[in-house]
Amino acid sequence: MSNEPITERTRALAERSVNCVVCQRARRQQAGLLFLIVKTFEGLCPYCRAYEKVYGRKSHEPVPPPPATLQGKAAQ
Repeated sequence: MSNEPITERTRALAERSVNCVVCQRARRQQAGLLFLIVKTFEGLCPYCRAYEKVYGRKSHEPVPPPPATLQGKAAQ
């Protein structure tokens, strides 16, 4: 990854990848034809490249679960 600052345009492009039906399914399923398509062509797609720059992971990789809060752990 480069050390270039993330611009508003890059964030807007990454948002397209976040809302892309194909990318969403690839992130959720982690298998199948759409996963292979996204994994193969994400270097060519400007939205997928922006997603990687903004979020620090490839557009086919699953979204990590949110971190557990301290209040939630204390209540258990």
